[in-house]
Amino acid sequence: MPHVRSVLEGLWIVFREKAMTQDSVFRQNYPVKGGDFARAGNVSWEIKNLLKELGLSTAVVLRAAIATYEAEMNIIMYALEGRLALSVMPGKILVIVEDSGPGIEDIELAMTEGYSTATPEMRELGFGAGMGLANIKKNTDAFLITSEVGRGTRLELTFLTNGQHR
Repeated sequence: MPHVRSVLEGLWIVFREKAMTQDSVFRQNYPVKGGDFARAGNVSWEIKNLLKELGLSTAVVLRAAIATYEAEMNIIMYALEGRLALSVMPGKILVIVEDSGPGIEDIELAMTEGYSTATPEMRELGFGAGMGLANIKKNTDAFLITSEVGRGTRLELTFLTNGQHR
């Protein structure tokens, strides 16, 4: 992925030349197309590699990779489109996930491990175990979900980078 490499090299130069201060933030938006199983995992892979290049701890990178993969797959499986907006700042990573999809009628039920609304076709591809939202919450330090039926879902995922994890 030449584009990813050039973006990472540019970021590395900026971060190396300017020590991160309290007000410095890196932001990147990643669009995700619903139903695009051929590209499933690409966005979370890019985020994982970026965080590794920025020198974040393996534990933080792993947790962020798991949570962003699950969020990306939810967009691909259920929404028309969506995006992951990554912000890296001193002490934390924030990922906002938004989609234009059917929304979630019962968030509490959807958070239950094993609950899934995956179609038989999705299950044949190996998806739909009902662990997505639970895995996202488990791997974040702060998790907020809002959803409107017929409009879509929004997640706020926070990862602390200072060695603390809830």
